[in-house]
Amino acid sequence: MNQDQVKAELLRLDPDVEDFSVILSGKASRKVNGLYYPDKREIILHNRNFDSDNAMMYTAVHEFAHHLHYTRSAVPVGPRPHTIEFRRILHQLLERAEQIGVYRNIFDSDPDFLALTERIRSRYLAGGGRIMKEFGEALLEAQQLCEQHHMRFDDYVERVLRLESRTAGSLIRMHSYDVSPEAGYENMKVLAGIADPARREQATEAFAAGKSRDSIRALVNGSAEQQQDPLRQLQREKRRIESTIRSLQLKLEDLERRLERFEPEPDVSSGQA
Repeated sequence: MNQDQVKAELLRLDPDVEDFSVILSGKASRKVNGLYYPDKREIILHNRNFDSDNAMMYTAVHEFAHHLHYTRSAVPVGPRPHTIEFRRILHQLLERAEQIGVYRNIFDSDPDFLALTERIRSRYLAGGGRIMKEFGEALLEAQQLCEQHHMRFDDYVERVLRLESRTAGSLIRMHSYDVSPEAGYENMKVLAGIADPARREQATEAFAAGKSRDSIRALVNGSAEQQQDPLRQLQREKRRIESTIRSLQLKLEDLERRLERFEPEPDVSSGQA
């Protein structure tokens, strides 16, 4: 594939985008397969890194996701580009690419991958999820026992079990909310963090349908924000930055006061007897 063909394939995924260019570097790179330069709206693909067009298209889709994230975000994209929102965009693009044949995902077709995935899901994800859900039940029992003896549950968790109280709370909610262990422990934590039963059920169904963890986190935590008026998003980001600046200024002043304690006093002696 040449660069014009790559761009044409990307535009099949989302044609209504700000213009961009695709450049095949003709080189190999040990550091990265591709880059996106937001100021130039430029996608660079180190095409000698790939042994197939399909592999190159995955990287092209990844860099295209950066382009969409950068050009469509209502607030400036920060120095950490691989945010939840970016990954939501990437996973959405990959799903679309697989559906229309722009990218071929062998995870769902290769027999070796299929067998391994089934073993991981059943033995480790679901199996580990069931154990952690039982763990939550045991912690709930410990919490009730602490109440009976008028003892602090967080003290028992932190000093006896050597766990974080937040972790214990999440495990208890997994049991109390009857979270499905099929999602696996990490995803169960996401579900246990959703207090509203309807939204939790929506997220559970999304996991069962094969949606990625980041897509569901964006669905649960960011859907309202994504639909918000861009002006309100910008105003909120401005307030956040102003608050950060004030906090840093106070820390700087405190640091300067501390440094003053270590500065030697000036030598005021005249040298005369």
